Amino acid sequence: MAASLLLLLDDIASVLDDVSLLTKVAAKKTAGVLGDDLALNAQQVAGVKADRELPVVWAVCKGSFVNKAILVPAALLIGTWLPWLVTPLLMIGGAFLCFEGCEKLAHRFLHGSEDAADPARHARAPADEAIDVVAAEKEKVKGAVRTDFILSAEIIAITLGTVQGQPFLTQLIVLVGIAVVMTVGVYGLVAGIVKLDDAGLYLSRRDGAAARVLGRGLLGMAPWLMKALSIAGTVAMFLVGGGILVHGVPALGHAIDAWTAKAGGPWGGLGSMGAHAGIGIVAGAVVLAAVEWVKKLRAKQRGAAV
Repeated sequence: MAASLLLLLDDIASVLDDVSLLTKVAAKKTAGVLGDDLALNAQQVAGVKADRELPVVWAVCKGSFVNKAILVPAALLIGTWLPWLVTPLLMIGGAFLCFEGCEKLAHRFLHGSEDAADPARHARAPADEAIDVVAAEKEKVKGAVRTDFILSAEIIAITLGTVQGQPFLTQLIVLVGIAVVMTVGVYGLVAGIVKLDDAGLYLSRRDGAAARVLGRGLLGMAPWLMKALSIAGTVAMFLVGGGILVHGVPALGHAIDAWTAKAGGPWGGLGSMGAHAGIGIVAGAVVLAAVEWVKKLRAKQRGAAV
């Protein structure tokens, strides 16, 4: 009995060790999506009254948990019964990441007029009595949850690729762990970011000189932090998306690995990152061009029908 207990404990320790290692790898690979998730969700509460920011973030967080409660079982079913589908899904997710990065870079040129009108509409919403604030908040939450579903699907797909071939229990623990940690981490940070300016305003009105200086610093830092998150998220999307596409084409992946190994040292690492980012930009531009072409074609067809 004692030997059986020790063997069981050894098996549990082995599983936990595998889970810990795979969770770290999955978290590293999903870092690009995490950065973009932070920026996008922090922007979703723009125009919401200060006292409603945290309830809106909490509502989106609950929607994110629902999304992952759907995606994790679906990923386990695919990993168990359709393992050949994991790589195509990863490639689709990688291409979408690259497309999203290119779309973000080209957004001001493609949708400049919409961007010019949207901030004014959001800023006006809380004070305009003609606008139903509750309905506006619900619409914001719905849009944020839809965006979260796409980003969560990318996170789960990347994690599934990491744990592919592992025992079912290990896959389950890693997927659930990543889902919970990413959701709590993202929306905890989002809540902190959206309240950063309130904290700065509070400190700037305190009596102490040090508190006022810190408060003014936080007020000045908040918009720059949002910009930095957006830029870091975009860069990471190309790195992660391009890396997924590269490793999905073994010949290309081996060629880049051989080239970076020959370069060696920090230049090899920088070269690998540059190659992944470059391939991500090219792939994203191709997908973006195809999407815009389809949009124009449909618009012409609708115009001809009218």
